[in-house]
Amino acid sequence: MEEDRVQKEGNESGFPPGNKMTLHEISKRVSAHISRFYAGVHENKKLLGVIRTTLISVVTLLSVVFLVFYILFAVPQFQELPYGKGSVPANLKELKEDKNYRKITGTLSKDVQRLLRKYNSYTSGQSYIVINTTYNKFHLFRNKKLVREGRCSTGSYIMLKTHGEKKWIFKTPKGKYWIQGKIASPVWRKPDWAFVEEGLPIPPPNHPSRWEPGVLGDYALSIGDGYLIHGTIYKRFLGMPVTHGCVRLNDEDLEVIYKTLNIGSKVYIF
Repeated sequence: MEEDRVQKEGNESGFPPGNKMTLHEISKRVSAHISRFYAGVHENKKLLGVIRTTLISVVTLLSVVFLVFYILFAVPQFQELPYGKGSVPANLKELKEDKNYRKITGTLSKDVQRLLRKYNSYTSGQSYIVINTTYNKFHLFRNKKLVREGRCSTGSYIMLKTHGEKKWIFKTPKGKYWIQGKIASPVWRKPDWAFVEEGLPIPPPNHPSRWEPGVLGDYALSIGDGYLIHGTIYKRFLGMPVTHGCVRLNDEDLEVIYKTLNIGSKVYIF
């Protein structure tokens, strides 16, 4: 009876009864079963999808756990590590007595003083204005404090040519300037390019057609070489590079700047 039971169990498991199978045959049978299992899984797309989803979920969960562990435990440990050997000074008094330390700090102190003198030469207690031609903005300072800022318009960098060799490039000059003159209710004296731009013949220097009131706003400040800081009737273009070289402002900003800046006040244009 016992032999019959062993034989029956052996037949149901797919292996012959007894111990007559070799290791090679057992390995071959196991490989065959595994191959049939994988073949079945690949044929069953639904099961394959479940397995893939499970694997992705497990990997994602492990990644999150590792990241949390790294942030909570590993990063603080790295921050506590010393940065190089001998990074902590032994004694502040000894450090100050060190020749190299005194030499470096002395050089730095001289550089700071030099930069402070240079800064003070550019930003004296006198009022001054800074004009940014890239973003078409101005910043007005008084006693080294910003008192007003806003939009302006600067040179368009457009080139105008006549039929001859004469040409103009409408750009706002950059550099350090100063207020050379102030006038209320200015009248514009139209230069030659204004007539060329309109397609009109150029009149004599003092011809009445050159004088045009009301286009420069209520005030004008001269910075030399014919360049002005003035108002405009084209307020919708403020903030854009559209001028022939002058700096245009709206009425409110122009009035504050006119009353804040004096003859000799610095004008920085960049």
